[in-house]
Amino acid sequence: MCLVVWALAAHPQYRLIVAANRDEFYARPTEVSKWWADHNSLLAGRDLQGGGTWMGVTRGGRFAVITNFRDPSSEKKRATTRGRLVEQFLRSEEAPDKYVHAVVSQGESYNGFNLIVADPSRMAYVTNTQPGWSWVEPGIYGLSNHRLDTPWPKVARTKKRFSEILRSNEPDTDAIMDMMSDLETAPDKDLPVTGVGIEWERKLSPVFIQMPNYGTRTTTIFMEDHTGRCTWIERTWDPVLERFTLHRYAWHRTDL
Repeated sequence: MCLVVWALAAHPQYRLIVAANRDEFYARPTEVSKWWADHNSLLAGRDLQGGGTWMGVTRGGRFAVITNFRDPSSEKKRATTRGRLVEQFLRSEEAPDKYVHAVVSQGESYNGFNLIVADPSRMAYVTNTQPGWSWVEPGIYGLSNHRLDTPWPKVARTKKRFSEILRSNEPDTDAIMDMMSDLETAPDKDLPVTGVGIEWERKLSPVFIQMPNYGTRTTTIFMEDHTGRCTWIERTWDPVLERFTLHRYAWHRTDL
């Protein structure tokens, strides 16, 4: 997952609205989002190579999403797969603060990450690139491959557009999907310096990344209104068929 924006208790009709792009090599085996056969209250895609998932929800109102922290100089060759952090939270019943507190002590086992976890009451943020963790208060946020709300061009641009879309009483999911399909490359003067070189910084700067073997494979929108009505819309690029597929799910939270 390389870009996620969300509104937590920042819209009159919705408790949580999330839009996320997952960027990955096209050859990496992946399963599209579905209710998991071995945990039928968990909705998420699956990383069939490393295990776990990049973003998911449960019928009971749990939510988690992870992004990689881009720092090639600190990459470990035998690190634990980061997608397990999302899966383990969604399978558990631990409160967000208890879970991220445990993650802090395990951080050295993983390559750099940013993890957001939430239950119906609270949301927490943790990264293994700085000490501790923090609560996420109501508001509109953006996260890419640096820390929470680091104003990379695509983060700042997407947050601005997201805020404009959310002024509507009923946010337009087509407009959100269009927002997450932005191909604009940032000017060189605004690019971050993460250690991958200027050519890669340019290629990775759009909201929606397109390269021959790597790019934005999945765009997901998740919305939960104040009555517990949930909607999950996922658009996935099929590199074999060379076209997008769309999956939609709707349900009501089971804890209400």
